[in-house]
Amino acid sequence: MRLAALPLLLAPLLITPQALAAALSVCTEASPEGFDVVQYNSLTTTNASADVLMNRLVDFDTASGKVVPSLAERWEVSTDGLTYVFKLRPRVKFHHTDYFTPRRDLTAEDVKFSFERMLDPANPWHKVAQSGFPHAQSMQLPVLIKKIDALDPLTVRFTLDHADSTFLATLSMGFASIYSAEYADQLMQAGTPEKLNNQPVGTGPFIFNRFQKDASIRYKANPDYFGGKPQVDPLIFAITPDANVRLQKLRRNECQIALSPKPLDVQAARQEATLSVAQTEAFMTAFVAINSQHPPLDKPEVRQAINLAFDKASYLKTVFEGTAEAANGPYPPNTWSYAKSLPGYAHDPAKARDLLAKAGLKEGFKTTIWTRPSGSLLNPNPSLGAQLLQSDLAEIGIQAEIRVIEWGELIRRAKAGEHDLLFMGWAGDNGDPDNFLTPQFSCAAVKSGTNFARYCNPDLDKLISAGKTTGEQGVRAKLYEQAQAQIQQQALWLPLAHPTAFALTRKDVQGYSVSPFGRQDYAKVSLK
Repeated sequence: MRLAALPLLLAPLLITPQALAAALSVCTEASPEGFDVVQYNSLTTTNASADVLMNRLVDFDTASGKVVPSLAERWEVSTDGLTYVFKLRPRVKFHHTDYFTPRRDLTAEDVKFSFERMLDPANPWHKVAQSGFPHAQSMQLPVLIKKIDALDPLTVRFTLDHADSTFLATLSMGFASIYSAEYADQLMQAGTPEKLNNQPVGTGPFIFNRFQKDASIRYKANPDYFGGKPQVDPLIFAITPDANVRLQKLRRNECQIALSPKPLDVQAARQEATLSVAQTEAFMTAFVAINSQHPPLDKPEVRQAINLAFDKASYLKTVFEGTAEAANGPYPPNTWSYAKSLPGYAHDPAKARDLLAKAGLKEGFKTTIWTRPSGSLLNPNPSLGAQLLQSDLAEIGIQAEIRVIEWGELIRRAKAGEHDLLFMGWAGDNGDPDNFLTPQFSCAAVKSGTNFARYCNPDLDKLISAGKTTGEQGVRAKLYEQAQAQIQQQALWLPLAHPTAFALTRKDVQGYSVSPFGRQDYAKVSLK
């Protein structure tokens, strides 16, 4: 009897690397809108879908500032810039789940499907996205991409209508993730295409397991991941809207990483022996979008008056507590075409009142301020920020009602243009300055919903388009400086801040870093 028990005593000594994997819990601030990332444009959704479940043809390496291989091992670009040929990595596996068993590896047909569903109105999958494809539409890909050919199982060719210097960097964005055409066919044949949004399949480092809205998302480590199985398993997103609660969970080791901490929490964490602070300059801008389609906000003088009325210095001190730089326009200062000569709007309530009088609104007017309920990196204290803006506007006769709207609903309604003044933020995620201009200020982006200023001007559109037709950085910079000048003169935004991106971690977390784009990579994270 005792001898029979001996193998049981010895068994735990046979420890494999897989057995050493530990659970990683990340306290995040909001639920994703879904998991079919092409349908959405929020960073929260990108983090929960594209960043953990999916891969793109290429990635953008923030350290080198260059596009690097991912699903594509290499690529060639024709001298005229119209043809891109990608050679795919062999033997890349799609996720094996309870609801899908792949029968083949990644091929060029998957790449072709992933893009054609966004580009071709005749594609049956095009109609599944009821709100369209905001990134693809605002980046004008249906016009740019003329044809996609699967030359052989591991070679795919993109033929463009015209040269676009941003195309390769655009392919690193979350919405350019590659899906399984086989899985899509299975869902369409079963009459359940909507499952692509709640039962996702990708090639990424983690496999989707379970989602409880406003509570948690659970993922399993992908044993077949081409980059190597992650060392954390499972990965859990603990959805925790309150930053104070995120910090408390981190202290109790209920989370090992806490995202979007408040500035005061960052200071507190620096003093605690069990916690660490990760940070970087963010390639982001916090702003209030001014809906130029809603009278009287359609008048430039009114938008300028709003900019002049706001005490930005007080806002930065109170809301960001010294962790952000004042924004004068759409670009962060670390952008290569940043217009240094544009100082922004000074705090001048008297001049603001004069402009309102000039616009025939001497007695002011009523409007609304929309904001989210929970804090984020780009809006650490939504309630306080909205109250400060409300107070400053009241000083010049503008009576603004604050409306707090749940994040998913806020995004949906703002894309439909229902807002007046909207606290919002934008994170460039491919290192190119156009990533702020085309999605936020082009006419195409008004239609797709990502242009929250709802402003379409042919002259501005030409500047934005011209900047993509040449690869010469000097020429592009001059065009983009002109675009920034027009954006400021028209006062399409009330620019707020360029924040420092922070995350709080337990001391035993290794291999985690904060991305300037706000993207999240847990594939190389481990726990000591």
